[in-house]
Amino acid sequence: MISSYVGENKEFERQYLTGELEVELCPQGTLAEKLRAGGAGIPAFFTSTGVGTLIEEGGFPILLGKNGTDVIIGAEPRERRNYDGKDYILEKSITGDFSLVKSWKADTKGNVMFRKTARNFNPDVATAGRTCIVEVEEIVAEG
Repeated sequence: MISSYVGENKEFERQYLTGELEVELCPQGTLAEKLRAGGAGIPAFFTSTGVGTLIEEGGFPILLGKNGTDVIIGAEPRERRNYDGKDYILEKSITGDFSLVKSWKADTKGNVMFRKTARNFNPDVATAGRTCIVEVEEIVAEG
């Protein structure tokens, strides 16, 4: 699970702390760019977000042991580069076999319209998957 925010989901917390769920926390803007870049065919990009933190250093516990303390899988360290006097770290883009999104309307040719909060991540998620499955509220005629 790659997530920018997990909230106060007790089941999510239980699964992570008992070693049932692998979790990679990612800043929201970085997550959006990972999806956008993946959909655009860009395999990785540099960002200043996370420079000098545990994200750059690696080791963030992605998978814990059943006792909730042993680190079974730790995050890999990120490559750092300096451009014009500013440090950046390399982030890999996200792609997948399938994308699942919800939209407002779609036409019979597969053009999709998002509105309200569905415009936040859904367009980027849709393009990051090789095949996109869309749940729509209404299917309209082409044009």
